[in-house]
Amino acid sequence: MRTIAFTTQKGGSGKSTLAIDLAVAAMQDGERVFMLETDRQGTVSNWGTRRKNPEPGIERIADASELEHVLQGLEAKGYTLAIIDTPAGESTSTADVIRAADLCLIPARPSPTDIEATHPTLDAIRKSDKQFAFVLNQAPVRSYRPTQAATTLNKLGVLALPYIVQRNDHQDALGAGLAVSEFAPEGKAAEEIRALWDWIKHKMKIPSVDPEPAAPAAAPAQSEPENPLHNLAVQTFRFMVMPWAPWLPLDDADSNSHRDKKSTTKR
Repeated sequence: MRTIAFTTQKGGSGKSTLAIDLAVAAMQDGERVFMLETDRQGTVSNWGTRRKNPEPGIERIADASELEHVLQGLEAKGYTLAIIDTPAGESTSTADVIRAADLCLIPARPSPTDIEATHPTLDAIRKSDKQFAFVLNQAPVRSYRPTQAATTLNKLGVLALPYIVQRNDHQDALGAGLAVSEFAPEGKAAEEIRALWDWIKHKMKIPSVDPEPAAPAAAPAQSEPENPLHNLAVQTFRFMVMPWAPWLPLDDADSNSHRDKKSTTKR
């Protein structure tokens, strides 16, 4: 059984909705899915009470120290995928979830403040030596900002694609006790979620291969204005990941620049 954790210390990232949508997309793809919730807010559990379909199963975990035992029980029952929703803010329960996960997904809106706010989460993931990826969530429908952020994070090899656009179908589905792929299966929101699940499935089965989605985010056109806030986020993110050089290999241009700086320093 594989375990995916949705974790970020910043609230309002759409983490629970994304976890629900991906759980159902995986279920529709043939996985036996169970959702675990360590968030006291109870978004996933409340969604489950509105839901007529008993699948995926949902259980609230009050004590994260029980997580390993719970996961072992799910695997014994034949479940193939566990998805864990965690609370915003720093807690020991989130650290326990990260240690139990095979893949940590970090939802973040495409804004400098949201990307910068992931620093504590990234630090906890680094300490546990876990695979991770950002999911750009709640992206504006028409904006070059998500494309800029996606291009940078994808270049670093830490972006799950595609990014998820903010659409009404997500909230309407949640209120009806459905996932977006059930509420509007032919809609764009459902299409994005299914594509994101395909990316995750590829990532988890072949962790050593850097997956290349069929439609990677394109670089912004030269005619588009430069976004200084985006540049701030990029600089902050690069600062945060610098100690993780083995995880995030630089491209040739960055590598040559880095070697030149070291050579100049030695002289």
